[in-house]
Amino acid sequence: MSRVKRPRAPAPMPDRPGRWQVLLRRQRRLLLPAGIGLGVLVAIAGLFTVVHIAGRGSNFAERVGDAAARLGLRVAHIEVQGRVKTPEPLLRAALGINPGDPILGYSVDAARARIELIRWVQSATVERRLPDTILVKLTERRPFAVWQHDGKFRLIDRDGQVVTDSDVADFASQLPLVVGLGAPEAAAALLDALATQPAIQARVVAAVRVGERRWNLRLKNGMDVLLPEGAERQALARLAELQADHALLNRPLQAIDMRLPDRFVFRPQTTPAATKDAAQPARKPT
Repeated sequence: MSRVKRPRAPAPMPDRPGRWQVLLRRQRRLLLPAGIGLGVLVAIAGLFTVVHIAGRGSNFAERVGDAAARLGLRVAHIEVQGRVKTPEPLLRAALGINPGDPILGYSVDAARARIELIRWVQSATVERRLPDTILVKLTERRPFAVWQHDGKFRLIDRDGQVVTDSDVADFASQLPLVVGLGAPEAAAALLDALATQPAIQARVVAAVRVGERRWNLRLKNGMDVLLPEGAERQALARLAELQADHALLNRPLQAIDMRLPDRFVFRPQTTPAATKDAAQPARKPT
């Protein structure tokens, strides 16, 4: 005999939430953001309380820094990158922070501005790396020439900025000498032009700025070459040709005047060598 299958009873329907359950769920959704906001307010209030009680200083940043220091946020390491010639005592004074000082109340922007006042420094960055490190990165100026003016020697960079007036002798044998008022600002263009004519460059002792407008070249044999204003590169190229073809710079001349566009003027030697030597720019410090 076959068995008759009884139909299964339908699954019971889930109970519908009651009125109070629906209301409670709605209240939870509203209370969650409010609770988070209340927690943030409590944390801020706690920070202000710690700063007020534990912090010391004339302004809020200093008070925060002091309070954080009491919680362990102090400088433990000061790292400097890129320093070669910058005097360490000047850098330390400009930095204005020492191990053990609070790290949060320290102004890295003010420190950077102070460091960039040091002549050797072209640019600087100062970074705070929590929890305990101050990192300083320096880009130093590169000496480009020795500048003689009013009997003093100074190192200048390519932009004509004075790098230092001390330790010049360490660079004197490596760098060209420029002389006179206005020489630093105009030196780069002339020295670049000279570099294109190495046969002329090798004979030059000093470049003398005249009237803040043009240059005279003093050569090793005492001869002066008067260059035209604004046309130094062309004049040097022509002078190199004359030297190659006629050994012009080997002749006993006092000066070669190249200021006229259509001719050169040659001045023969008329004074003893000792007199000419006395008229030369002062020698670079040794």
